[in-house]
Amino acid sequence: MATTTSTSLTTSSLVTALGGGSGVDMAALANNLAAAQFANRSDRLTARSDKLTTQISTASNIKSMMLSLSTSLGTLVRSGDLSRSPTVANSAVAAGTLTGSAIPRGTYSLEVTQLASGQQLAGKAFAASTAAVGAGTLTLRFGTVAGGGFTADTAHAAVDVTIAAGATLADVAKAINAANSGVSAYVAQTVDGAQLVLKGQEGAANGFVLETTSGLSDLAWNPSSTNGQLLASAKDAAFKIDGLQMTAKSNTVSDAIPGVKLQLKAANIGAPTTVSFADPTTSIAGAMQDLTDALNEVMSALNTATAIGGDLAADSGARALKRALSGFAGTTIMPNATGMAKTLADLGLKTQRDGTFALDTDRLNATIAADPEGVAAMFTNGLYGVYASYDKIYRAASSATDGGSLGGSISRYTKQLTQIAEDKTDLAEQQEKLRARLATQFTVSETRIGVSKSTLTMLQNQIAQWNKSS
Repeated sequence: MATTTSTSLTTSSLVTALGGGSGVDMAALANNLAAAQFANRSDRLTARSDKLTTQISTASNIKSMMLSLSTSLGTLVRSGDLSRSPTVANSAVAAGTLTGSAIPRGTYSLEVTQLASGQQLAGKAFAASTAAVGAGTLTLRFGTVAGGGFTADTAHAAVDVTIAAGATLADVAKAINAANSGVSAYVAQTVDGAQLVLKGQEGAANGFVLETTSGLSDLAWNPSSTNGQLLASAKDAAFKIDGLQMTAKSNTVSDAIPGVKLQLKAANIGAPTTVSFADPTTSIAGAMQDLTDALNEVMSALNTATAIGGDLAADSGARALKRALSGFAGTTIMPNATGMAKTLADLGLKTQRDGTFALDTDRLNATIAADPEGVAAMFTNGLYGVYASYDKIYRAASSATDGGSLGGSISRYTKQLTQIAEDKTDLAEQQEKLRARLATQFTVSETRIGVSKSTLTMLQNQIAQWNKSS
């Protein structure tokens, strides 16, 4: 108990002693001296931290502007609004998409008389899905099932499925699915019992029969068999383009209209629909003006940031991005093009002396008039074109692992800022240690001063008493 009281008194003495003897605020003096000792280093770290924060903000803003333009371009290109994308008047009948580099024109009539379908077969009924079916080999042989006959497709290899002893109907379905033959199977619980249901792929030639060894005779099926029921026959798609009868092995048709893939959805017998292609030239002119304006926003921000005294005046990533954008108009973005439209300069994009852009509408209109297909191709999705070329510049500029890119600069500045934060923490700890050491030293001094003052007071009082006595 006495120890606790002594400690408490000592702590109290330490607090009150600072400034208690000399009349000077020793606590404030210790704080001020410690702060002064580290002031220059602290100010330098704060100034560097503020500059890095500004650099990160400026670089990130430019990167965000680049991303916004890339995203907008990508969305516009993928929408098909700037290409001669196919439009099916009756969208319930079919949908169309462009393929390859061919740019179709005009209008086509489309009448679907039959959709492609796959064969569906229900096998003989068993008491339950867990009923044993025997053992042996089940062979799926492919070809055309017509009437009561079957014509094998010799180009389509048969698939053997091994059924082990004790296998159930469910095991058979599982084994067929595992064979990846294009035929899927499941067990349906019907009013007649458990039946093996098989579904084949679209196309008349994808019909199939089931051949078995003797142990699996209940699973065998052919058109004249009584072991099961043919639920649906395999059929080719049948349709007319401009009144000409055509067929396809599936509902995905890629060779009926050059450059177009049709996905057939429903029959429209006697009510032909049309497949047409919009003229995107007006939209392209508007898109080029929007692109010019957006590029100017990015370049203006770069010019300000890299000017003398700018936030990124000495930044290698910002300078690299300026060079890339300055050469964008003259870069060949359609290397395989045979017409006039190969660069954005061909579409009227001009780079001005200060690095900003202008649109030469006369040149744009002339190129569109002379090579409309080539111009439209520049605004399609793929390895080349306006979007792919710009996105390549954006991705290079935003790479965090490339020290010479804007993204690399952001990464570098962020690491430096983190290090400065750690340095400031270390500096604060050093300053606190110095303050504590000074406070301790001042406590000792104050104690001595207090003792001296007490002694002086005692002597003064004694002298005063002597004087009174005399």
